[in-house]
Amino acid sequence: MTGSKQLESIYYITLPENFSLSKKAMHIDKSIPLPVQKKDKDSGDNFNMAELTEEQILSGLLTVLAYDKTNEHLDYYRSILKEARPNLKQELSAAAILKTKNEDYDIAEEIFLALRGFDPDDVAITLNTALFFDQRADSYRRSGLNEDADAYDADAEEYYKAAMEADPPPADAFFNAGFFYLKSHDFFNARGCFESYLALVCDAKDEDLGENGLYKKERAQEMINEIQNGSLDDERFKKAYKLISDGQEEKGLEELRVFLSHNPDVWNAWFMLGWGLRRLNRYEDAEAAFKKALECGGDDNADTYNELSICCMETGRLDEAKAHLLKALEIAPENTKIISNLGYAALKQGDVAAAQRYFQTVLEFDPDDKIAAMELSRLERE
Repeated sequence: MTGSKQLESIYYITLPENFSLSKKAMHIDKSIPLPVQKKDKDSGDNFNMAELTEEQILSGLLTVLAYDKTNEHLDYYRSILKEARPNLKQELSAAAILKTKNEDYDIAEEIFLALRGFDPDDVAITLNTALFFDQRADSYRRSGLNEDADAYDADAEEYYKAAMEADPPPADAFFNAGFFYLKSHDFFNARGCFESYLALVCDAKDEDLGENGLYKKERAQEMINEIQNGSLDDERFKKAYKLISDGQEEKGLEELRVFLSHNPDVWNAWFMLGWGLRRLNRYEDAEAAFKKALECGGDDNADTYNELSICCMETGRLDEAKAHLLKALEIAPENTKIISNLGYAALKQGDVAAAQRYFQTVLEFDPDDKIAAMELSRLERE
């Protein structure tokens, strides 16, 4: 729902001088118009002041903080909320995180918007917003909604940058942003984020960091080592990924071959080579590249086996394709892309019942997966 639609759901009222909700009601300046949330039965002609509740006021205030950033009374509205609900920020944050976990993304986004309006200077809210958009993008990409996923990734990057530019910045902003950049193969920025994270926590004592903090230090260093050892932040590698992503596979493959001539043991480069070749329907060449990726250290990466399975399916070796997919599923048991491909492999083998089970499993993990829903609907019609 757009901001203008949301603002249509509130009234602005001026309270009479003798009005009071209760003896313990929040202090309200009756000279300032007060936003209140409409009830379903309300209209401009039948608003009943006697039925006004505190919850209507709180909801109206949050709506204005979320969607009317130029309102001249924002500070006053915040003061009402802080007085009425001292723990409101914690309550809203917990609700937003729970909604995100349950993939109720639209409501979660509204809550985060209200949180940022309530306390725009709280960098923890900024970072949690970045994590929310990051997770939402991943969910949409798993469902095949790539354009939506790209848009949410752009939102995530905006909030990660805002968190990292805070004074002082939270160390976790750099840690999480590092993995955000890794998923788009932006190894240069990923390495910079991990190095910044380590710089921020280097003086902290182990007992202060705790088990989770020590794990993050170790993980950040592992990522830096992997990027350095594989020269993954090399400009040629970065350029190759960009070219292939933009549909210029041949040019990207040329860059990769030059990179591999100097870095022949980097499994990520062999994987990318296979990915580019597969996009050109050169399945046998792609398969050879993916197998080389396995030999060079990519054997714990589910995507490598998934890509190998596609090559095998396209060249008619369905049993091999299924074996690769089952291996991938051992590594990533909830990866809906892999489960969907098991469904397609079953279809190619003529096992419609098994295919339906796989697509149904995808929907159990991700009810919004349009591809699985479409395949199930098609199979039911047939």
